[in-house]
Amino acid sequence: MLYTSLSTAAQTAYASLASASRLEDVRTVAELPGSFSKKLVKGKEYWYYQTPDLTGRQIQIFLGSASDELTELITLHRRGDNKKVHLRQLTRQAIAAGCPSIVPAHAKIIERLADAGFFRAGGILVGTHVYMAYQNYLGIRWQSAAQTLDLDFAHAGRNVSVAIPSGVTMDMGSEIEALKMGFVPVKSLTTYVKSDEPDLQIDFVTCRHRGGDTPVLIKALNATMQPLKFMEFSMEAPIQVTLLAQRGPITVNAPPPEKYALHKLLVYGERPQKMRIKATKDLDQAASLIDYLAENDADLLSQTWHSLISQGPGWRSRAMEGLKAIKERYPGVDTSALCE
Repeated sequence: MLYTSLSTAAQTAYASLASASRLEDVRTVAELPGSFSKKLVKGKEYWYYQTPDLTGRQIQIFLGSASDELTELITLHRRGDNKKVHLRQLTRQAIAAGCPSIVPAHAKIIERLADAGFFRAGGILVGTHVYMAYQNYLGIRWQSAAQTLDLDFAHAGRNVSVAIPSGVTMDMGSEIEALKMGFVPVKSLTTYVKSDEPDLQIDFVTCRHRGGDTPVLIKALNATMQPLKFMEFSMEAPIQVTLLAQRGPITVNAPPPEKYALHKLLVYGERPQKMRIKATKDLDQAASLIDYLAENDADLLSQTWHSLISQGPGWRSRAMEGLKAIKERYPGVDTSALCE
C-alpha cells in the first residue's frame, strides 16, 4: 500500500481540532483581529478599536464613550483570544500525536487569505497542499508525501455553482501585498512570485470559459485567475479540510479526494507526450489516493470514475491515458473500480 494509518490518538486529535476550528470560523466579535484601547479625555472614558489595514498600518476607530454594551463586546473579544490560544494548543497536541503539518511560511499565506474571506467567497485550495491535508482528513500518512513550494488557489468562476456562501468580497492583490513577503505579480496577475525566492509562488486558477485561456477577473475576489481545462470536475461540491501549522489550524475548502485523484489522471493525459516524464507527481498523488479509495470506498471511486468518462470522448481518452500510466508505474494498485 502507498499509505499507512495514523494512530488512533492522532486521528482523534485531528477530529477534535477540525470540529473546533470549523466552529471558530463562524465569525463573531470574538474573532475580530486587533484590539480595544481606552482613553481618558477630560475625565471621561472613551473606547477605540485598533487593527492593521491592508498595508499593515495600524488604524484606530472611535467606538464611543464607555458603556455596558461596549464592555460586553470587549469581554467577548477577549474570550476570543483565549479561544485562539486553545486552538493553537489543540493543534500542537495533534502534531505531537503524529498528524502531518505544513511549513510556517506556507501557513502564513493560507491563513492570511482565509482571514480575508477567500474561502468564504468561494475560493478553493488545490494542488499538493490539499494532497498533504488529505492525510489528516483520511487518517493516514502517505509513504512518499513530497512537499511543494507552490501554493495553488482556485475559484469556480462562472462555470460551477459552489455550495458555500459567496457574498464576501475582498481585494486579493492587497492581501498578498500585506503579507510583506516580497511577492510580486506576473503572468497577467494570475501568479505571484517571491523576488528573493523565485521557486515559491502563488497561483490562482479557475475553470475554463468561453474566452479559452484568457485570464478572467473574479469580481468577488478582485483577483485575476488563469482558466484551466477540466478544473470544474475537481471543484464541484467542495469539502472542508483543516490544515495544521504551529500557529494554529486553518480550515479551507478543498476538492473531494476522489475528484482530486481522478482529475490528476486528466491532467496527465492532457500533457504532451514529451512533458509526461515531468508529470510523475500527478501520477504519484493519483495512485496514492486511488490505492486508499479502492480499499476503503471502492463504490465512490467507481461512481466518480463513470461520472468523469461520461463527460465526453475528450475527457474519456485523457482519463484512460492517465489510468494506463498508473497501471504501468504502480502495478500493485487496485484499479478495478476504474473500468469501462
